[in-house]
Amino acid sequence: MLLEFTYPDATLIAGVDEVGRGPLCGDVVTAAVILDPNKPIEGLTDSKKLSEKKREALFDIIKQNALAWCVARASVDEIDELNILHATMLAMQRAVSGLNIKPNYVLVDGNRCPNFGIRTQAVVKGDLLVAEISAASILAKVTRDREMVELDKLYPQYGLAKHKGYPTKDHLNAIEQHGVNHLYRKSFTPIKRLLLI
Repeated sequence: MLLEFTYPDATLIAGVDEVGRGPLCGDVVTAAVILDPNKPIEGLTDSKKLSEKKREALFDIIKQNALAWCVARASVDEIDELNILHATMLAMQRAVSGLNIKPNYVLVDGNRCPNFGIRTQAVVKGDLLVAEISAASILAKVTRDREMVELDKLYPQYGLAKHKGYPTKDHLNAIEQHGVNHLYRKSFTPIKRLLLI
């Protein structure tokens, strides 16, 4: 059930979410979305609760109907250098600053917010509750999933299209067998452990 978030003077609300904090490889991807109140989008919810087909359809609808949207990221090198939390916050800042309309309120999924220089609120389970955050979660997830499918074509031995980089048993076995390449987050414990072997 989506909540209607209304704030005094908040005429342009951006929702922000990330995808890819847990995987062992690839960038962490974030999105920021300002929806058009005159063009409501049916079916928005947490991207993980939608089928791939539904996510793909909503991806295009959001991009066509939102007032503004931006997808941003932090690289594997930035994740290793800053840690995943700080890299995610940096990617969120990039997504908001990349919007072609400046919001006057930002709602972020989760319990932490970076400093955007704009009034901001964290919303636990925001991707389930707030339409703007749901839209951001869909843009981020579809973008990252598509990238994993493309990387799978270059590195089929890791099975990235299937597990999207998450630490499944098959994925860990594949890394053990084929080694750690530049896609992997070397600061993450399972990868660090394999590099020490």
